[in-house]
Amino acid sequence: MASSREWFESVAEAHRRARRRLPVSVYKALLAGTEKGLTLRDNVAAFDELGLVPRLVGFPGGGFELSTRVMGQEVSLPVLISPTGVQAVHPEGELAVARAAAARGTAMGLSSFASKPVEEVLAANPKTFFQTYWVGGRERMLRIVERAQEAGAAGMILTLDWSFSHSRDWGSPAIPDRIDLKTMLRFAPEVALRPGWLLRYARSLPELTVPNMAPGPGPKEAAPTFFGAYAEWMGSPSPGWDDVAWLRERWGGPFMLKGVMRVDEALRAVEEVGVTAISVSNHGGNNLDGVPASVRALPAIAEAVGDRTEVLLDGGIRRGSDVVKAVALGARAVMIGRAYLWGLAAGGQAGVENVLDVLRGGIESTLRGLGKGSIHRVGREDLIVPEGFERRLGVEDGG
Repeated sequence: MASSREWFESVAEAHRRARRRLPVSVYKALLAGTEKGLTLRDNVAAFDELGLVPRLVGFPGGGFELSTRVMGQEVSLPVLISPTGVQAVHPEGELAVARAAAARGTAMGLSSFASKPVEEVLAANPKTFFQTYWVGGRERMLRIVERAQEAGAAGMILTLDWSFSHSRDWGSPAIPDRIDLKTMLRFAPEVALRPGWLLRYARSLPELTVPNMAPGPGPKEAAPTFFGAYAEWMGSPSPGWDDVAWLRERWGGPFMLKGVMRVDEALRAVEEVGVTAISVSNHGGNNLDGVPASVRALPAIAEAVGDRTEVLLDGGIRRGSDVVKAVALGARAVMIGRAYLWGLAAGGQAGVENVLDVLRGGIESTLRGLGKGSIHRVGREDLIVPEGFERRLGVEDGG
């Protein structure tokens, strides 16, 4: 738990502290989003449209049952860490996040574009799922799979939703390819305004490399820069369903497909690929702008495949009541991204733990108000869902 001086009571406060502490380019990279930000805003706003049905009596008392099981891993609350790329908001990056997740009894996804090697992160939290995009062809993917398997990753996450849209109406951040003298001079004015961030990197500046895209661990395997790996990914042909099925078979263990927003694609993922889990996600608003909030697509997908695979929700979670709403609409658990990154920027490992504690407290308060002692007892009857809220994508009568 963070010290009393550093403790914050909400994800919103973590966000405010992150904004104050980070250089503007780092903050804007963390905020992300694309084009007009329609999807970015709707991910959060959609939860505000969902009301709660209170009960004055009925709460059984005692403790709350929040634990669940995702991809074979027992977690203490239905909140997992979503994989995000190079976490240069704090020197310890993914290692701090892994330790925080382990301390709070939950699992995390580690991005293939992370700044820390999968081997080190797994040592900090064995409940780590390795995330990858489809890069190159099957031979290249096989090397990625083998390294994650050798490291002992608890599962694999394949992310397929990405349109490589870069434009942002509020301006895209300037992200360097590497930290050298020229880069330091260029960013000196904005870094000078955030000396605390620079002091955190007193021993060494971030390398901006992605070690998990190297063929293997160790100094002999040169890690590509973020943009080098990004260019390889952008130049890769999109996989077909047969490629996804091949990857799932080669992995052999728990396998999640992330980025599903359509019912027809959820059905194919289950019936043709045999996925362990689906993450209903629009990439946090960082993909095709104008896509509806992921929580709007959740009910139809959970209805179609929830009895055959684990359905998770990723996008827009800012408080414990959001978690309860997602579970009530059919999610087994949720994955958070910006929320824990703001915590990381605000206070390192303790800041991430703080965010998870805030969400846990919010879940328990919401359950108490609903008269429920268990997260597994919430359902649609606990919500006020306005007409027209849902988006039934990939359904003949729904778009």
